[in-house]
Amino acid sequence: MNIIIFGPPGAGKGTQSKFISNKFNMFQLSTGEFLRKEMSKNTEIGKKISSVINSGSLVSDEIVSDLIYKTISNTKYKNRIIFDGYPRNLNQAHNLDNFLNKNQQKIGIVLKLSVSLKTVVKRILERKTKEKRPDDSEEIAIKRYETYEKSTAPIIEHYKKMNLLKIVDGERPIDQISDEISDIISAI
Repeated sequence: MNIIIFGPPGAGKGTQSKFISNKFNMFQLSTGEFLRKEMSKNTEIGKKISSVINSGSLVSDEIVSDLIYKTISNTKYKNRIIFDGYPRNLNQAHNLDNFLNKNQQKIGIVLKLSVSLKTVVKRILERKTKEKRPDDSEEIAIKRYETYEKSTAPIIEHYKKMNLLKIVDGERPIDQISDEISDIISAI
């Protein structure tokens, strides 16, 4: 089964995706990690990605879709992918549906970590002291949160209509969130 995990930047998607991938032997496809890797290589595409991310905007569908399709079409990840940070808009959601259908796969569940803007800003500013990222500032955090909420609302509705959506309270301690996610996945 493939899983999608949603949540604004700083909600803990990466942490929970790692937990799921370890516990259920799945592959974590983190678009954020992929994009940061490209930026660190300082390639032309990495420079473009850096410019977009540091302005608080989202990277183009074309760049992200290439990464996603390569992973979905790799048989060693068949029905074992956690999509962390993807899809980010309705167009990407439809692309994902098509990619999965072409490869005889589907989404088993969509998890949404529900976290307030106040909590996100607090977490991002705390993270800044532990693992510095260029996009970890209060101003950019607020812009990214607002962009995320606006762009994901139609996607959340898309998966809700497909009866795949489960909302998880992301305000709680990490282990409580992990326990709830584990229970949800185990029940499928």
